Amino acid sequence: MRSIKLLIIVLSCIVVSSCIPHKDTIYLQNKENSTNDTIPNNLTEIQKPYRVQINDILNVRVKAIDQETVEILNPIGEENLNATSAERAYFDGFTVDVHGNIRIPTLDYINVLGFTTEEIEKIIEKKLLDEQFKKTANIFVTVKLAGLRFTANGEVGSPGSRVLFTEKVNIFEAIANVGEIPITGNKKDVLIIRQYPQGQKIHHLDLTDINVMKSPYYYIQPNDIIYVKPLKQKSIGTGETAVATLSTIATVVSLLTTSILLFTRL
Repeated sequence: MRSIKLLIIVLSCIVVSSCIPHKDTIYLQNKENSTNDTIPNNLTEIQKPYRVQINDILNVRVKAIDQETVEILNPIGEENLNATSAERAYFDGFTVDVHGNIRIPTLDYINVLGFTTEEIEKIIEKKLLDEQFKKTANIFVTVKLAGLRFTANGEVGSPGSRVLFTEKVNIFEAIANVGEIPITGNKKDVLIIRQYPQGQKIHHLDLTDINVMKSPYYYIQPNDIIYVKPLKQKSIGTGETAVATLSTIATVVSLLTTSILLFTRL
């Protein structure tokens, strides 16, 4: 009988430790017990502007008073009418090569590695004015990334790569596009694997803390890899909720109790 009581105590401890706490499943908690849950609108000061890297695809458009004079600089895209937006961006855009250059008709190679899109606009505009046009042509250059591509792995609903055609994407929007984090995913330590000229770096985000919105990694960047680790409860396999855990434990208790009773009667 003493063995059965000890077994029940041990199994009760397992139930308590194996259940996923409710607080670990809720996003954006105010963990500092403050009544003010407003995040200051100064994220532009925290987040550094994205600088173009190798293999990025740039969408370059040039406008002028006489649009025919800049027609050769702008992709026509007629041969890709049946392509998806991502495919059209790939075929019509300018890919940054291993040397950090893009090749534009009549302008030849231009080095863009490490520059922001705003800086690249000024570089192209200056080159056009110096070599081909006068200021009276009113040249207007726009440069954008041809979609924001990222990859999500681990405990997400639908792992894989996505391309979003927008200027900014925060971590919650990115996760929503790959099917949400299930209850077995670790929301308190989401990894952002980011590309830098020197190599890759890993950054950590706690999505259960409202202060994640102040993080410089709150907005993802092109080529980011988002990895959501599984909670230890999934590895144990005792169940996601108390009910599921109790069901598993009840089965184990029933088997062990029967075995002990049979053993003591021998």
